[in-house]
Amino acid sequence: MNVQSDLAMKTDEVLRIELEVFRRQHRDLDEAISALEEKGTGDQLTIRRLKKQKLLLKDKISAIEDRLTPDIIA
Repeated sequence: MNVQSDLAMKTDEVLRIELEVFRRQHRDLDEAISALEEKGTGDQLTIRRLKKQKLLLKDKISAIEDRLTPDIIA
């Protein structure tokens, strides 16, 4: 199931909750990546995996925001 069809099945309330959870996870990943890069303790493969997870979360966040934001016809 792709992100768009998954979103279509959920209520706005559920999407708002998921949005907050995904934003928190995105921040946590950002902090973890920064800490690993600063300390030099993380191997590059781990850092790349974390960055990929962060990008996937960003895509989910964008999709939910698009769904929750009404289209404005200018």
